[in-house]
Amino acid sequence: MKRLILAGGGHAHLAVLRALAKCRLRAVDVMLVTPEPMLIYSGMLPGWMAGHYRLDQCFIDLRPLAQAAGVRLILAPLAGLDAERRCIALPNGAQLEYDLLSLDVGSETDVSWLHSARERLLPIRPLSDFVKAWEKIVDRARRHTGYRLAVVGGGAAGVELAFAAHHAFIRHGTTAQVDLVASGPELLAGHAPAVVSRVERLLAERGIVLHRARAAGTEDGLMLANGQRLPANRIIAATGARAPYWLTLSKLALDAAGYVEVDATQRSRSHANVFAAGDVCSREDVILARSGVHAVQAGPVLAHNLRATLEGGAMHPYIPRACPLYLIATGPKHAIASWGGWSAEGAWVWHWKDWIDRRFIRLHGAPHASMGPPIQQRESQHEHEHH
Repeated sequence: MKRLILAGGGHAHLAVLRALAKCRLRAVDVMLVTPEPMLIYSGMLPGWMAGHYRLDQCFIDLRPLAQAAGVRLILAPLAGLDAERRCIALPNGAQLEYDLLSLDVGSETDVSWLHSARERLLPIRPLSDFVKAWEKIVDRARRHTGYRLAVVGGGAAGVELAFAAHHAFIRHGTTAQVDLVASGPELLAGHAPAVVSRVERLLAERGIVLHRARAAGTEDGLMLANGQRLPANRIIAATGARAPYWLTLSKLALDAAGYVEVDATQRSRSHANVFAAGDVCSREDVILARSGVHAVQAGPVLAHNLRATLEGGAMHPYIPRACPLYLIATGPKHAIASWGGWSAEGAWVWHWKDWIDRRFIRLHGAPHASMGPPIQQRESQHEHEHH
């Protein structure tokens, strides 16, 4: 019996689980190795912060999905990978061998410039840690006059988090200040000027101060490249992504930034029995933004190609859309649409986004399981397991 390991419970692997639930692989032992049984859907996180959703509405439970797909669920993060020996390592030293490996573990938040503020620093990933810390931030902002929150990151994530935080503070009756640090001269790189103008106008209307300068962490907040000191009680890091550190010893072909190099089929350029999708990989033929959009869209292609590798058949390429749609939430039930050179805003855009997000959660709700109790094991049960 061959073994397929799905490393990471990201958006692309949701499509793989759905495909396996419809048609299981023959004579293949499939494992899903991921730290948490519940996946927090990042697209709804700002809406939860702003008070539009309960937290349970933003979760996707991986356990019934794995059960319906006949997949063993191993609750542990990935600690290492040796592509030559065809095995992954778990934090307790356990090693799991594979015939075929698929990586969908995402990326890490690059906080290298902010380490000096580590006592105040809150990276957005892992999302489970962020969620636990956010409720404490709101509570402290309510109890402390003059509370200041800085959001570092000028991409869509940073913008949404700044708007969501500001709206949450208003809902809880606090006058806490929110600063958005774009870490450079460009806000929302890659988006049309009209989108940037809309965001700038709303930031000014809401009293969120925009700083267009790189920031370094200090003991009491941030130091901007223009010499301005920016005090902050807490700093949310929505800064650029970086590749997981353990990839450097994986023996996989990596790009200059340390991400797994894959071809158009999402297959490793150095190891034919390794696939990767989402933020953990990069391609030479196209430039892909590190966005959940691509993980979601590449998922069905990944599912097909994993099956084709094991059972035979033609591989499919993932062809990203030339112009993806972005819907940027702005705190209240209002959002901005960004699609190439076109943009729009209003409550109707938020309801459009809300419909898409809720549909995504429903799509991955608990399916009918045709098997017994969930196959779920903690990492400690695999200390000596090999293929």
